[in-house]
Order: sequence, then structure tokens, then C-alpha cells
Amino acid sequence: MDLLDFFTRSRDAQRALIQTRARLYRVAYAWCHNAALADDLVQETLSKALKNSAQLRDPKARDAWLFTILANCFRDHFRKSRDMDDIDDIEISDETTPETESSRTEIVGMVRTAIARLPKGQRQVITLVDLEGFSYVEVSQVLDVPIGTVMSRLCRARNAMKTMLLPDMQQSPEMIRNIRRIK
Repeated sequence: MDLLDFFTRSRDAQRALIQTRARLYRVAYAWCHNAALADDLVQETLSKALKNSAQLRDPKARDAWLFTILANCFRDHFRKSRDMDDIDDIEISDETTPETESSRTEIVGMVRTAIARLPKGQRQVITLVDLEGFSYVEVSQVLDVPIGTVMSRLCRARNAMKTMLLPDMQQSPEMIRNIRRIK
């Protein structure tokens, strides 16, 4: 019997779990910059979620609940080992030309490097709000910080990102066209 079949009763639930796993992995990778560690964090998150699924009272809040568990797993790992490895694995697919792929890869690399240089709190907030589309209230609940802290960290993170990325973007004007504003 397939593990997904065992824990989920419908195909829709399986599809939702697979999509959520991908989102959890993206956020975990953005936080730690280590593919193996991100995979471990997601595995631990899903394991805890399945074990404690009775604690989820509102199914609509499932994503926020899962990301809260991920944040707690990340926090626990960070407490255990203070150092983190940096891995720059960038894969982009579905590009039409080598030039656009190269440009996009360069932009993604610059943004990932800039995010990696942010302090942990700012890095967490900017990935949840700007990359994953969570509301300030949800991020406040996920990270267990006041909403004002979320807003100030996000403002500082965006300003720092602008400061880090603007000089590189001014050297290459075509890159500016390829960056989209997220929020």
C-alpha cells in the first residue's frame, strides 16, 4: 500500500499534500540554503503534522499550521547546530531560449544571494510574504511574533534587498525588465 494512500483518503487530498510539500520545501530551502537539510525539515514537518493531525481544528488554516510546524522544526534545528551550509543549486526549466534562461538564472542567483545575506528573521519573513504569499497575520502566527515585528522585518528586508540588488541591476538594464514585483 502506498504511504500517501494510507494517510490520505482521496486523490484531492493527495494532490494537496504533494503541492504543499513542494511549497514547504521551497521555503525551507530559502531559509537554510541546503537541499538535504530542507528535505529533512520538510520530512520532519510532515511527520509531525500527520502524527498530530487531530490538533488541526480548521482545515482552512492547514497551510498556516504546516508552515508553523516548519518554522518550529527550523528553529529547533537552528538551536541544535548554529552553522549552516550554503549550496547554490539553481535549476530553472521551461525557458524558450538560452539567453532568457541565462538571464533568469543570473537574477535568481543574485536574489538568492541577497536573501541569504539577510538576518534570519528578515529572511523568514520575506520568503513567507513575498515568495509564498502569506498574509502578515499568517506570518505572525507561523513565526510566533507580533504583526508589527513582521511588518518592520519585511520593510527592513525589502530595503536591504533593494540596496544589495540595485547596483547590479543598474549595470544590466535588461535584467530590470525580467524581475517582477511580487507585492
